[in-house]
Amino acid sequence: MLRRLYAWVLALSEKPSAPWALAGVSFAESSFFPIPPDIMLVPMCLARPDRAFFYAGLCTLASVLGGLAGYAIGALLYDTIGRFLIELYGYGDKAEAFRAAYAEWGHWIILIKGMTPIPYKIVTITSGFAGYHLFWFTVLSIITRGARFFLVAGLLHLWGPPAREFIERRLEWVAVISLVIIVAGFYVATRVF
Repeated sequence: MLRRLYAWVLALSEKPSAPWALAGVSFAESSFFPIPPDIMLVPMCLARPDRAFFYAGLCTLASVLGGLAGYAIGALLYDTIGRFLIELYGYGDKAEAFRAAYAEWGHWIILIKGMTPIPYKIVTITSGFAGYHLFWFTVLSIITRGARFFLVAGLLHLWGPPAREFIERRLEWVAVISLVIIVAGFYVATRVF
């Protein structure tokens, strides 16, 4: 079943509509969706290593725009949608502590958490809720999300065919490790602060 799913995602990633889907997932992940865009970015870079940097740029742009939507949720809709999303991801009782941490460490929080598997929507919504400066939020989001996606794209561009062969030969292990990283990101997100 896993190999069929992998083949389906790889085939889907070669379709002309794939960049739009990647942008949609990347936008949604930064504001409300729990699945990281890497599930599409990696297969798309493996299928077309020559377009890896285009995909990383698209992913970065959509992620930053989604981050601005998440920021707006935190700034304008925290009492309704924002609080619900923060509680859904296990941060409900830590929102005030996170807001206080932003006053002193906001730039580092955005830079570090934007590079990790910790759900970025927590950062974006809380940035809006904490009233973090919108200009610096945008600049730091571009830096951290761009670094993350361009690192993935760069590695897959450099080692595309060998990486694809490695993944296909050890698909089950790669899937388990990826799942562990995602779950660990959610776990850390609920335990930090």
